[in-house]
Amino acid sequence: MTPGDNGASTPEDDDPFGYLYADGQARGAQPPTGGYGYPNSVSRVRAVGERQYAQPQAGYGQQQTAAPQQQGGYGQPNAHYQAPETLPGGAPAGRQSMAPAGGGGGRRGPNTKGLLIGAIAVVAAVVIGIGVAMINGNTGDDKSGNQADASPAQSQSSEPSPSNSASAPSGELPKADAAALQLAGNAAKTSDVKGAQAAGGTYVGGLNSVGSSVTWTFDNVPEQGAYTLFAHFSVVGEDQAMTVTVNGKPFATKLPLKNYTHTNDGDFSKGWTTTFVWPTLEKGHNTVSISCQPGDKCDALLDQLWIKKGQVKS
Repeated sequence: MTPGDNGASTPEDDDPFGYLYADGQARGAQPPTGGYGYPNSVSRVRAVGERQYAQPQAGYGQQQTAAPQQQGGYGQPNAHYQAPETLPGGAPAGRQSMAPAGGGGGRRGPNTKGLLIGAIAVVAAVVIGIGVAMINGNTGDDKSGNQADASPAQSQSSEPSPSNSASAPSGELPKADAAALQLAGNAAKTSDVKGAQAAGGTYVGGLNSVGSSVTWTFDNVPEQGAYTLFAHFSVVGEDQAMTVTVNGKPFATKLPLKNYTHTNDGDFSKGWTTTFVWPTLEKGHNTVSISCQPGDKCDALLDQLWIKKGQVKS
């Protein structure tokens, strides 16, 4: 091809860029309509993300019809979306999905650490509540493990019983004032003579007659065996002796009531002293009686009685 005027069918008429040259413009070449630099091309401005891949491209000079976009519901995938990595050449450079912190998927899982702490706190509160309830419940229990009977107890007299029984504190052997025991015959409590060791200076007199007696019933004997029965008494002048009965059986010897103080002027306040015998007692409950029987000498005052374990003299 040579420069010059070659008529109506010149390259400028075919050259899509002929309007850029002076000679083309002189021949009336006009910029093509539509897209820049290309006849019948379509130039469309698209919003970011609206371009669809894998769609058939319109041929040269053909009008491309854009497929209507269908917006899926919230959280639903777009039917026209195609992952970039499925396209030729892979995903475009510079567009990388950002994984959420912690290495999870698109959505973070539940805060398991917080849930675990909350569960532990609830369990601890329940355990503490049960412990407090048990402590409060235990403080109302009987320390000895015995339960109080809810049924009404039988009425008991508030006045002392005329019984001759006497009990010592736990761990101690019995001891009693003679005037507080069971008396029979002419035996009677009195306090005219000074020097008696019983409460209020009271003692038992009137024993100097057959049938008069003092009977003592007591418990707290730890075991069966030999014991010593002591008696605090007063005698003046001639020695005396009275019968001892243990658990209904007469003792082998009399209770010696001798004038150990050698008082001969009749003043019983000077004759207070102690005597004893060695009976065999049963474990627990026992009854001992000191009485004036035929042939006994009973002119004495009786003050106190007590028990000691074994055969002792004081």
